[in-house]
Amino acid sequence: MAQVSQEQDARPTSQPEESAKHRSFWREFPVLVVAAFALALLIKTFVLQAFYIPSGSMLPTLEVGERILVEKVSYRFGGPDRGNVVVFERSLDPAAPSPHEDDSVAEDVVNAFKSLFGWPTGGEQDYVKRVMAIGGDTIEGREGVVYVNDEPVDEPYLPDGVVTSDFPPQQVPMGEIFVMGDNRGSSDDSRNFGPVPDGEVVGRAFLSIWPADDFGTL
Repeated sequence: MAQVSQEQDARPTSQPEESAKHRSFWREFPVLVVAAFALALLIKTFVLQAFYIPSGSMLPTLEVGERILVEKVSYRFGGPDRGNVVVFERSLDPAAPSPHEDDSVAEDVVNAFKSLFGWPTGGEQDYVKRVMAIGGDTIEGREGVVYVNDEPVDEPYLPDGVVTSDFPPQQVPMGEIFVMGDNRGSSDDSRNFGPVPDGEVVGRAFLSIWPADDFGTL
């Protein structure tokens, strides 16, 4: 009996099919770009954001030029704690209201979109400081030491011999925090401009990512 052979269909893809695939890719490409941008925007707005340290106010904890990661999730469920290193926004015009105190989620997204392209978002500046006291606490500087609720604060992050200049006792209003830079002799902080409303806090700095030698948790 004659054996019938079956030939595999190995016809090359036709020119129209190749052209259709290329057209399909270029139609989908803008959608992919927009989706990737939207994902990055959502992460930056609600989850994580990188910040550059422009000054020496947090020396020796944070060096000038260091990059840190700030997480924005935990403070949606509770306020900052003493000892946290936080980033907050402060208006360049002290008479202006808090920059984003009453912002909606949509306004947060719009402001994040603007910041991605370097557009102004209301005349505010980012600061990074350490939370020394929270709402209801009484804080003061006495004999080179910081006292909170009349108890000396243990500050292992400060180099030996560093003292804090004295400042009078004051009670921190509820819903606000008292912040200070670790570089006590060169820091513009709550000793000058007063407590910071919780609503101005962007998030908690938790990781140094650059330079590589300084990589680690804060």
